[in-house]
Amino acid sequence: MRGAVIHAPGDVRFETLDDPRISRPTDAIIRTVATCVCGSDLWPYRGAEPIGDPHPMGHEYVGIVEEVGSEVTNVKPGQFVVGSFATSDNTCANCLAGWQSNCLHREFMSTCQADYVRIPNAHGTLVATAELPSNDLVPGLLAVSDVMGTGWYAALAAEVKPGSTAVVVGDGAVGLCGVIAAKELGAERIIAMSRHESRQKLAVEFGATDIVGERGEEGIARVKDLTGGIGADSVLECVGTAQSMRQALHSARPGGNVGFVGVPHEVAVDGQELFFSHVGLRGGPAPVRRYLPDLIERVLSGRIDPGRVFDLTLPLDQVAEGYKAMDERRAIKALLKP
Repeated sequence: MRGAVIHAPGDVRFETLDDPRISRPTDAIIRTVATCVCGSDLWPYRGAEPIGDPHPMGHEYVGIVEEVGSEVTNVKPGQFVVGSFATSDNTCANCLAGWQSNCLHREFMSTCQADYVRIPNAHGTLVATAELPSNDLVPGLLAVSDVMGTGWYAALAAEVKPGSTAVVVGDGAVGLCGVIAAKELGAERIIAMSRHESRQKLAVEFGATDIVGERGEEGIARVKDLTGGIGADSVLECVGTAQSMRQALHSARPGGNVGFVGVPHEVAVDGQELFFSHVGLRGGPAPVRRYLPDLIERVLSGRIDPGRVFDLTLPLDQVAEGYKAMDERRAIKALLKP
């Protein structure tokens, strides 16, 4: 088969790879229908994370089941499936408590920008649709496998409630999906922090009521101005930098909550500052599997359309262009089709 391999910062190649095989009875093999480049893939692409030896890339996927191991009974060959970037058996104590992304047998997916993918813990990870979805629904279902599920978790972690005010820090795919989530959870006012016109427009179409283009201290001051000097009830941090975390924490009111889902890079939180702020802080890898049935239904019913974050569609063999376009901010998110 063929797939994306990262060799060095800025160097992603489309190469011939070994076909995946069932190695455990809990595995499944899927034929990729769609995959994509994630904002978090840009950290190693930009040299902000070590790469080491060349290795495959990708953790978002939807596909058709080709083969299943002997212990996989919930999906069968021929079914269209959606999974999570973190696999889970869905039976351990952490999974049963709703934290499937911290499953005791968790594996993070990392080979999905390819023609075929082996899914570990398939029985607890994959959710099949009742029938093959139409092509126009595939982008939305792909978004559910990570960015929509992650935006949803950010909103829940920030405790967005009906009638509340929410701030979304970050205008990438996760941030934009966070706007959708805040709207679905009943936020009355949604302040999207974005400096890019096309993303601002999409944020408003998703439900944002206000746009703040400033960053840093100016951004915090602008949020305070919009909230009567107090701050927001809920803040969704969807970037992962020191600046975005500070902006999030200082944009929340006393007693408010921050949900942080941007993978932290050089982020440090001052314990005394957090202590006296009365701001709650929760984050981590989103337990996407917990939300899959609900979010899949919302996409299939047309209630939400997170697939609109894909503003560039390429054949899989042009994956390197997808990385480049996102790195240069010519695309929010690149969808790849084999």
